[in-house]
Amino acid sequence: MRDYLQQLAATGDLVTIERPIDPRHELAAVTRASQRRDDRALLFTQVKGTRMPVVTNVYGSRRRLAAAIGARPSGFCRRFAQMTGTPPDPGHVSRTEGAEVDLEHGHLGDLPAITYFERDGGPYLTSPIFIAREPDTGVANLSFHRAMIVSDQELRIRLGATHDLARYQAKAESRGQALEAAILVGVPPSIFLAACASVPYDADEITVASQIEGRPVPMRRARTLDLSVPAEAEIVIEGRILPHVRRPEGPFGEFMGYYVPVQDNHVFEVTGVSWRRGAVFHSLLCQSPEDIYPLEFAIATRIYRQLSQQVSGVLDVAVKSALLATIVQIRPEYDGHARRALLAAVGTHLDYNKMVVAVDEDVDIHDYEDIFWAFLTRGRADTRSLVLPDVPGFYRDPMKDHWGRLLIDATKPRGREAEFERKRIPGEDSVRLEDWLG
Repeated sequence: MRDYLQQLAATGDLVTIERPIDPRHELAAVTRASQRRDDRALLFTQVKGTRMPVVTNVYGSRRRLAAAIGARPSGFCRRFAQMTGTPPDPGHVSRTEGAEVDLEHGHLGDLPAITYFERDGGPYLTSPIFIAREPDTGVANLSFHRAMIVSDQELRIRLGATHDLARYQAKAESRGQALEAAILVGVPPSIFLAACASVPYDADEITVASQIEGRPVPMRRARTLDLSVPAEAEIVIEGRILPHVRRPEGPFGEFMGYYVPVQDNHVFEVTGVSWRRGAVFHSLLCQSPEDIYPLEFAIATRIYRQLSQQVSGVLDVAVKSALLATIVQIRPEYDGHARRALLAAVGTHLDYNKMVVAVDEDVDIHDYEDIFWAFLTRGRADTRSLVLPDVPGFYRDPMKDHWGRLLIDATKPRGREAEFERKRIPGEDSVRLEDWLG
């Protein structure tokens, strides 16, 4: 991550803030205000209560995320699907063991203790990537799970029921065993993106990271676990998820904009904390662009991969995760093409398609004003929308608030495309306002 931060500094995408800042609410408040202004990353060098600097909004830019994999923003899904969906070549070396790292050892209390939202139950780790091995096959999994700091010895974590790590833990727990895992904070972009990626259960995500990086991932042995961890991780928290133990966790301000209430969740027993000398702590503000954009790109890639195998003419996919909405961009080829794409999209990811909209290639799939402009100006509202009742939705929904589907065809009427040609001003895309306005 340090190399990446140097790149961001060189391109003007990183702002260094040397003024002392309080990790309780103030750091989050400054982060949010900055994100409303622009997409630059922030490096806080003087965070009260810790010697470690804190960086945030590292991945809060669609432009930077696409550049990290050598793609344009509009081509992210296609490129990421190729990188994460292609089996490695025979003989592909995905990792090297025994990397030498200059480490310091300490406790959770040495790390920044950041409290983000008003009613949060305490300080949280919000960017932690868990690495664990499948109990039977040993395949490595990388996944994000929030962690509430309780003490130097204990974290309380939320394992989503649909995540592979939850399946690993359930398998270990059925045998009365704890699941060993390490938490990585501050990782190279390849590890971050591999943790975001949606890959088969039996896929090794360190191999995925090496495919993204284009080189083997340097690994080192954990100090207290029988586990290898990425050597370039800034901070590693070692421990184990206890079997048959659940304790209160929360509240926490989640990605939809609401608080998740206090619930009995899993307990992570800390066995060791280490960091690279001069480590930088990665803070991620939940529901911010840095939280939403990587999740949306990863989900959109999964939907794009499955949908393009079923329906022709699929150009791109966008997901608005906080709205549980999916936008499918197609090049219509026949009557009913858009509806077919909409129906097929419903089955690709039941968590994030409460609403699915099909649009033409001239619509910005990340701009909801543009999307609904297309729907409301290109035809009837009643015949171009469809409600599917009682379809199960987001996995964490005990009251069934997210059941049902709304499908919207916002494409141009077949055979009348010329009537809906968008007006253009020649040269508008090449105007440099600073040449005219200073």
